[in-house]
Amino acid sequence: MPSSTSASAIAPGPCERPVTALAGIGPAMAERLARLEIRTVGDLLFHLPLRYEDRTRVLPIRRVAIGQSALIEGEIVAQAVVGRARPTLVCELADDSGRMAMRFFHFSPLQRRRLGVGTRVSVYGELRLGPQGPEMVHPEYRCGTEGTLQEPVLTPVYPSTEGLGTKALRRAVRAALACALPALTEYLPKAQCPPGPTLGEALRLLHGPPAGCDLGPARTMLAFEELVTHHAHLLTLRHTKGRATGPKCRVPGQLLARFLEALPFTPTNAQTTVMGEIRRDLESGRPMRRILQGDVGSGKTLVAAGAALIVIEAGFQVAIMAPTELLARQHMETFGAWLRPLGIEPFGLMRLRAGAETRRARARDCETRLVIGTQAMFQEGVDFERLGLVIIDEQHRFGVHERQALTAKGRAGARRAHLLAMSATPIPRTLAQSIYADLDLSVLDERPPGRAPVTTVALAETRRDDVVARVRAACLGGAKAYWVCPLIEEGEQDLKAAAALHAELARVLPGINVGLIHGRMKAVDKDRAMEDFARGPMQVLVATTVIEVGVDVPTASLLVIENAERLGLAQLHQLRGRIGRGGLPGHCVLLYKPPLGDMARARIACLRETDDGFVIARRDLELRGAGEVFGVRQTGLPGFRVADLIRDEALLPAVAKAAAALAQGAPAALLGLRRRWLRERHDLGSV
Repeated sequence: MPSSTSASAIAPGPCERPVTALAGIGPAMAERLARLEIRTVGDLLFHLPLRYEDRTRVLPIRRVAIGQSALIEGEIVAQAVVGRARPTLVCELADDSGRMAMRFFHFSPLQRRRLGVGTRVSVYGELRLGPQGPEMVHPEYRCGTEGTLQEPVLTPVYPSTEGLGTKALRRAVRAALACALPALTEYLPKAQCPPGPTLGEALRLLHGPPAGCDLGPARTMLAFEELVTHHAHLLTLRHTKGRATGPKCRVPGQLLARFLEALPFTPTNAQTTVMGEIRRDLESGRPMRRILQGDVGSGKTLVAAGAALIVIEAGFQVAIMAPTELLARQHMETFGAWLRPLGIEPFGLMRLRAGAETRRARARDCETRLVIGTQAMFQEGVDFERLGLVIIDEQHRFGVHERQALTAKGRAGARRAHLLAMSATPIPRTLAQSIYADLDLSVLDERPPGRAPVTTVALAETRRDDVVARVRAACLGGAKAYWVCPLIEEGEQDLKAAAALHAELARVLPGINVGLIHGRMKAVDKDRAMEDFARGPMQVLVATTVIEVGVDVPTASLLVIENAERLGLAQLHQLRGRIGRGGLPGHCVLLYKPPLGDMARARIACLRETDDGFVIARRDLELRGAGEVFGVRQTGLPGFRVADLIRDEALLPAVAKAAAALAQGAPAALLGLRRRWLRERHDLGSV
């Protein structure tokens, strides 16, 4: 399976030329395009529209509804400048069906003269209801001598950035189409592709579709090629890793046996199976690259401890990286309680301030067998003498560069450290096998004994007083409660809403210590708030969804989620996993604003019926359908440019087949596809 061919082996064609090769694009515009990751002509080809404007037909004024965007043509029959403090230009436009106004808050004397009475204009914009009737505010227009705004195809609207106008971006894409589309290479045989247009035909359609055109087959073609590229590249990486060597950890397993004997419970069958898979990897002499996927509370930490003990017994060091200092400290406590009886003392490496050199030296010392920390571990100057295993917790919270920096510290000649990445995001197996094609997949699909059940109820927000009374009673009884305020965006208004909820609960819960945490707080302040809630006097924590992945608070047994109808099914399940972790029965209250839509009702019904994360993930897939995008930041799935793993799941069997053929026998085509779809990211896939 070839993978070493240099990218320079393919002569650069039109798609590989810099954007400055196109007329009208100078250094300043190239810099703005680079913010959108557009650096080549080919990048412009694959910069697809967010939506389209229909300028293919002229509508009579009377037929345009309020809130609708439309193309209108008529004659200006009146003009006036109104207002003194803030003069506004208002032009009244008429056609055979009726009248509407054009309103300009910013205008010039020249513009006023051009839009004089009697002028024929072609206007495109959104019709709104103004003070005197229908109007368009700052519409796009052309006067009669300049021609019409009418277009033969739908007008694309592209993702843009500050300083890059829509018209300039359209011109750039049209230039790229003219320059590069005739020479576009079709790397995949037509027989392997889904039925429908070729890649070139699909791009032409997507950048300028006729009105009423079904764009599904065109998007499918692009998604298929992108998924094949991703999958084939990961298969190539798997083959490359297979030639490397890893620390050979063939040991009697005495530390693991003593650890398991001391547990007050018996590991689940799933945990036993996965530990067997990991042990075989560690004994093989090849570097393990395994993703451990498990639902919240499935016992991933115990499996990680078992893997660490095998590597430590073989004489190597283990590094565990967590996304937050608070979670790292929790791991220090958990692993310390488990491993100190075995003579293993974890060493924490969180912040390198006072005594930084001493702490670095401790990490290098091979007598330090287990290091637990945060991003501080991959900083320059932090080295390990005999790093044998890297465990990354909540792997989707780290960037590729961070994971690469840490795993690189385990290199010794041709030897590579083993890698175990853990994710609490349940993903249906067919998707996981595509996402992690370069990794071996282990799944924990059983819940350890002792995990308390969580009862889920849905209540209209009119029952808020009852919920407050329930929270008060629970807190007076020694429990702790999360009260989640979901934000659409963490803007000023949203944060004010979270702060207002915090103030309201502090008022209606006298004598109860109420805290607040949200995503715009400094990391140290967030950690302090979680620490006060986990071990301090705080009894109720008002939080945004930053607690979706967080620490264990054993006494947290009550969760209230405001506006639950706003959140997706998977996110609601992740939040629910924050409670019932300490043996106490958990209670989850979903407060919603009636009336509930069909989608929200289905989500809530699913949560009430099951707490199995994999069942929920499958149901989430069914509910989302083809029209929604899988939330990359919330789930940790790779960010595709066109493909949507939920919408395009049916393509995955054909994707796997085509990718295998590509990786085995078409190195030049694969390199071309990497350049097209992975950009500069293809050299980071080894992590």
